[in-house]
This record gives sequence, structure tokens and C-alpha cells, in this order.
Amino acid sequence: MEKLTAQNLATFIDQLSKQNSYQYLNPKNRGLISVELVELPEGPIRFRRWNPSNGENRESNKSVTISSQMLWRLANAIKPHQPINVDRIFGASYNSRSVLEALLAHTPQFYFCYPGRIESINTKTNIQKGHKHIIWNPDSPHENGVTVLAETDVVISEIPALEVYYDSLVLPDPVEGVKLDIEIQRRHAQIQVALYFIGKQLGYKTWIAQNDKGILYQNKRLGEFDGIIPRLEDEVLIRSHADAIKAALLIDCIWFKNGRLMPAVMEIEHSTGVTSGLTRMKHFKDRFPPFPTRYVVVASDNDRKKVIQESAKPLFQDLNVKFFPYSAVEELYALCQKRKLKGITEEFLDCYMESMEN
Repeated sequence: MEKLTAQNLATFIDQLSKQNSYQYLNPKNRGLISVELVELPEGPIRFRRWNPSNGENRESNKSVTISSQMLWRLANAIKPHQPINVDRIFGASYNSRSVLEALLAHTPQFYFCYPGRIESINTKTNIQKGHKHIIWNPDSPHENGVTVLAETDVVISEIPALEVYYDSLVLPDPVEGVKLDIEIQRRHAQIQVALYFIGKQLGYKTWIAQNDKGILYQNKRLGEFDGIIPRLEDEVLIRSHADAIKAALLIDCIWFKNGRLMPAVMEIEHSTGVTSGLTRMKHFKDRFPPFPTRYVVVASDNDRKKVIQESAKPLFQDLNVKFFPYSAVEELYALCQKRKLKGITEEFLDCYMESMEN
């Protein structure tokens, strides 16, 4: 198992005794934690916390939850044998992050450690004692219910976290009879904007779904941005395939390059369910001559399991679907905002996309 999921983390914590109490990893925190209920497969997790030094006991405070979203966010950051700073993953979000950290450290596959930290002041570089991390060592489990310090030679040089910035946007008028939550529409549009700017920096022209070209971003319609294809009939690669053009009109995003390449066909699945996007891509593929490209579902990290299940259905297997999670989209978008990328090949995209092939 090279990649953890929220289901894995929930299962690990569910194996801890519900009768026991567990200490925080920070020795200055004298509080205790108990697990009340783990709702499988992927949370939420109910727990209680209290501080005996303040006269509290297990029943003093109400139970609190660790959400499925929180589990997914941490699971997506964990790699085997690589120290993870939980506070850094969550930033200032979630006041239960130290609880999740402590509970995982009590499970057999997780250890805690203090990797060295590179500190540079002027021209001098020193290795200082590092901050507390947890580390996933799946091949050397320890006893359940206890924490174990792992010795590590890893040294960490911390860099500022990449942040993604979206300007304000105005959504087009909704289609009559279609009601979608405004925040779902906004998130869908933000990811569409990110895909456009990623494509632009990689030298691609971008097709945006016909009904989304009216999105106002930076006081301009998305369809008016440089590099947005106004009409598919004008794109050399596809213009002689009328049925394929018709099938592509409502596909969220297609990248074209040099009139000869089509690096990716992408559906953003934040609102309509995975099946509808897969169906649109399948209709397009069936109406376009065999051509090397990537058929990609862009969705929340939490929807990975759903994407795997739906793309494995016989109807969609010939798409060889790739999963482009929001976290990877925004990591790449943040990199594009920070750096001017040059000399990038199409294969670079595969570093950010996960194959859904069995």
C-alpha cells in the first residue's frame, strides 16, 4: 500500500481500544483523549478530550468529531517513511488536528519523530533540532495503543507553502430548470479557471464548455481570455469531425497544442456526479478517430473512491481514466502563479494525475 485513504486512517483509529485514554504527543499538553465512535468506512470519528490537571474527567466535556474531509486532507499528504508535520498540513484549520495526530501515533503503523531542520541565517546554514512530526512506516508496525519514537536521519528544509489565489468571479445566469448550490458552481468555476491558466502556461489552447464561457473573471468573460478557443470548428485537429464537435460542446475543458496534439480532455465533477462527466467523455471518444490523449476526471480528493468505482465500469474502461484531484490542480496552479514554467513536456502532467486503471 503506497497511498493512504481516509478509509485507512479511520480503520487504523477504530482499532484503538474505546476504553483507554491516550496522551497528546506534545509533553506540555497534559490532556487525555478517548475514542468514542468511528463511523466506517471514512469517518467521522467521535472523541472526547479532557485535562485531569484542571479537575476534568472523561464526562466533563462533550464529544467532538474529526470529519471525513479532515481525514482525506491528511491521507493525501502522507507518503511512506516521509515525516509529516500535521500542523503544517492543516495550517490554522481544525482545532482537533493535534488529536488526530496523537491517535494516529498510537496506531501500529505510525511513529513520531523529530527530523533535523535546516536553518539559514545570512550565509550560514545550521541543522537545528526539528519540530514534531509523524511518520508512516507500514513495514515495521509497533504495538497497538502506544506511541514509539522513530530515529530518523531525515533533514527538512522548510519553504513557504504555496497558496492559490482566485480573483472574484461572477457566474452566468443559470440554465432554466437547473438549480445548483451557488458555492458548488463557484468551486467548479474556480477549478475551470485554474485549468485554463495551467494550460496557458504550458503552451496549450483551451476549450471551455460552451455554457461556461460567460463566467466573468477579472472583469472579463472567460471566453474572451487569450488562448480560449471560441469555436471548435476553428480548431484544426477537430474541425472536420462534426459529431465529435457536437459531443465536445459541453465538456468542461479540453487542451489543444499546435493544431496537432490534444494533451487532455477533462470533466470537473463537483456537482453532477462522476457518471455524467464520464459519459460526455465517452460520447466524444466514440465520435473522434482514435487519438492519443488523456481522459481526466477532475474532482475533490474526497471523491477518489467514487472515481475509481465509476471509471472501472465496462462502459468507461476504454477511456483509461486519470484522476486529477483538486489538491493537485491547485498545487500545479500555485506553481504556475509563482514560477514561469518552461521546457515542460506533456508527461509532466502525469506527475499530478493518477491512473485509474486496475
